[in-house]
Amino acid sequence: MTGVAKQGCRPGCGACCIAPSISSPIPGMPDGKPAGVRCVQLTDDNLCRLFGDPARPAVCERFDYDRELCGDHREQALTLIASLETASST
Repeated sequence: MTGVAKQGCRPGCGACCIAPSISSPIPGMPDGKPAGVRCVQLTDDNLCRLFGDPARPAVCERFDYDRELCGDHREQALTLIASLETASST
């Protein structure tokens, strides 16, 4: 698949930093973030400022590319992760 790193994650996707809610504190977002809200640590080119930083929340560190969840492109990842978020909150 074009644009997908060997490990799977698409550089500059950022869907996992927008679509899900995160209840743990994030630097700059002490109460976490609601679903659909862009994380303040996500750069304009959709890269995590905290990648590799010990301040990165554990939930973010554990999130990994999954083809079934991330789909074939960024827009599909946003939709799939958002639908999972909605399903898990009901």
